[in-house]
Amino acid sequence: MTNSETPPTAVHPLPRRLLAEALGSALLVAIVVGSGIAAQRLSPDDVGLQLLQNSTATVLGLAVLILVLGPVSGAHFNPVVTIADWWLGRGDADGFSARHIAPYVAAQVAGAIGGALLANAMFEAPQGFSGNERASGSHLLAEVVATAGLVLVIFALVRTGRVALAAPAVGAYIGAAYWFTSSTSFANPAVSVGRVFSDTFAGIAPSSVGAFTLAQLAGGIVGIALYPARPIPQPHQGDLHV
Repeated sequence: MTNSETPPTAVHPLPRRLLAEALGSALLVAIVVGSGIAAQRLSPDDVGLQLLQNSTATVLGLAVLILVLGPVSGAHFNPVVTIADWWLGRGDADGFSARHIAPYVAAQVAGAIGGALLANAMFEAPQGFSGNERASGSHLLAEVVATAGLVLVIFALVRTGRVALAAPAVGAYIGAAYWFTSSTSFANPAVSVGRVFSDTFAGIAPSSVGAFTLAQLAGGIVGIALYPARPIPQPHQGDLHV
């Protein structure tokens, strides 16, 4: 089947979409955690280089996952994106259904946990909970900012008919947010839960996850609130001024 013959996301059966969400979330967390372990081992004395290696792998891996799995499930991999997709399209008969939110979120969380365990196994890292406390005030503010920006990027592209740019744009945004936010931009409750299960460079302590999740949900609300209710009209050629 060629790309032009691929059916739209809405026609795929729910189990197939849930499998895509679980697989995508698992691979995303495996990329984040695995590259974090590799970076820590390759550059043990340079945290900045570790972050560069970790963020580069995440940018590339996330873009590929969106390209491959987007046509199946929409490539949410993120409960905040799932909720925002429903909320922003709730007046559209073909929009994301509210009854699919819980199954999507369950698939994302289960996949994220599996991805962390897989990364640990690939690098022979001890299986266990992270001890990396992250829930400071500055980190939580950073998560609000990172998640709000992610929602704006995704749905601005959808609203303006530039979905084809979602993979590179989302990857680029997350890569940038690794560096301009103090939290390194988790921006995803499922990924936050998954990273609890790896006591490595990319991990987060269980005690920090609740606050991170609330900050990410708050960021999603901010992103939705900032999002224009209607498409911004594009000027005609004669309306352009310099």
